[in-house]
Amino acid sequence: MWRSVRRGLKALSRDGVVPSPNIWYHPDVYELENRVQDVDGEIWRVLGEEASWTGRTVLDLGCGAGFHLPKFAEDAGAVIGVEPHEPLVHKARHRVAELANIRLLGGSAQRIPVPDASVDIVHARTAYFFGPGCEPGIREADRVLRPGGALMIVDLDATAEPYGRWMRADLPHYDPAAVESFFARNGFRCRRVATRWRFRTRGQVESVLNIEFSPKIAAGAIEDVLRRGDEDGYTLPVGYRVHVREKPTGLVVPGHSSSSSESISPRMP
Repeated sequence: MWRSVRRGLKALSRDGVVPSPNIWYHPDVYELENRVQDVDGEIWRVLGEEASWTGRTVLDLGCGAGFHLPKFAEDAGAVIGVEPHEPLVHKARHRVAELANIRLLGGSAQRIPVPDASVDIVHARTAYFFGPGCEPGIREADRVLRPGGALMIVDLDATAEPYGRWMRADLPHYDPAAVESFFARNGFRCRRVATRWRFRTRGQVESVLNIEFSPKIAAGAIEDVLRRGDEDGYTLPVGYRVHVREKPTGLVVPGHSSSSSESISPRMP
């Protein structure tokens, strides 16, 4: 994965989109990865505690093949999936073809194809928002959110063992503290979430970890997970961070960002 990441960063498409090294090139394995992740639903629990989407409009940014769209659609009034890679847009449309409150759009985090102030929740899960450099996407999320709406970003916690150790070994220049500081400076609060990935077979372990890590790191990670096996399969603890920021409901004081708490409500004369 990580060699592909480095190649991808040097090979931006014309619209500035970095190819995703796992789901773009291994969509079937990534579908499996989605199924084995967070088997206890801890990320969904935390998202729901941070911002309700019942009856509201949700935009899933970088939705891939649409794995999370049906879950949002259970309670949301409307769900919009936005994805830059056209083959994945087709897969997502096929997945949700029978769900009337979901629509799919081609687009990127830097150019979200919906009007200003038209959605209540922007959700992005391990997509685009990885720290410094994602400011254009944050600005676009602010543009499309209604006042009081929330941008909710889910990313991997590289400080949580053992998955974070493997991430840091593959990306030695990645600084988890700097990433958290970036989001804090931009007005996000952060919650850490402990989850379990659950694999039924050795083959599933090998398939998933081989698209997430370089060969050397993947080999060690696979060996580690296989040692954790029991009669029902293999469990891998994986930590996440959920970063959340609401768009102010009042008027932002000139010279302050929308993340600042220094906003004022409109008053009648």
